[in-house]
Amino acid sequence: MSERGALRVRLDRLVREVAKFGAVGGAGLLVNLLVFNLVRHVTPLPVVRASVLATIVAIAFNYVGFRYFTYRDRDKNRRTKELSLFLLFSAVGLVIENGVLYTATYGFGWDSPLQSNVFKFLGIGVATLFRFWSYRTWVFRTLPGGERTGPAAGSAAADPAPARQRTGRS
Repeated sequence: MSERGALRVRLDRLVREVAKFGAVGGAGLLVNLLVFNLVRHVTPLPVVRASVLATIVAIAFNYVGFRYFTYRDRDKNRRTKELSLFLLFSAVGLVIENGVLYTATYGFGWDSPLQSNVFKFLGIGVATLFRFWSYRTWVFRTLPGGERTGPAAGSAAADPAPARQRTGRS
């Protein structure tokens, strides 16, 4: 396969990965915002605590979606390590996401329901960039040698590109 063809294959895989990540992340976003608004309006919890609780619920939801949909063809041999890293990077994302909301709420006094949702959404966006990079790089690792399992295995095995190119890593 030519260099240009290999690049196209890698780009196609990245686009599919981003689309799947976005589908799970979009559903997680809805879970996050729904839980946030429900907790904020039904309980006396302060806005950032309600947000942290909503983020934790969304993290659990997203793990299931990422493991069994977005990254189902990735290495499954080290689930304990995978889950530990997922929780670690998710906690960093939680701090990023809720740090934006905390700054808006307590730093600038922007605490109306609309302002809280805008800054919650903005925080989720910033944290999502970090999460995408960390999950694909450290948590849901490709199998050594580009081997895949599941439905995608047949197409990966038939790919004549070297293993270095199939994994998307240089």
